[in-house]
Amino acid sequence: QAQLVESGGGLVQAGGSLRLSCVASGVTFSTYAMAWFRQTPGKDREFIATISWNSASAYYADSVRGRFTIARDNAKNTVYLQMNSLKPEDTAVYYCAVGSRELVVADYYDYWGQGTQVTVSS
Repeated sequence: QAQLVESGGGLVQAGGSLRLSCVASGVTFSTYAMAWFRQTPGKDREFIATISWNSASAYYADSVRGRFTIARDNAKNTVYLQMNSLKPEDTAVYYCAVGSRELVVADYYDYWGQGTQVTVSS
């Protein structure tokens, strides 16, 4: 059974930075694409970033491109999301996900973490 555990969320002022981590177990991590999504109350999960199994390709939502960076360490079964220049509109619960390909649609991902709250104050 796959398990994903996110960490690193918290409260930060606008313009600040946070780094989220997601540790995976129960899957052959190095063969899967990984992604980050976020969700606010009453809205669907929003794609943020995805990275291929070998880090050769990564894709970002327009809303975060240039501010967020996704990275992975296959030796540690961990994917990261470095978030810089945070804005109040980045406030959300952030989720990591495992999938067979680096796609932007949440339905294509097989396993999800429990989420970590990120709150950006103005």
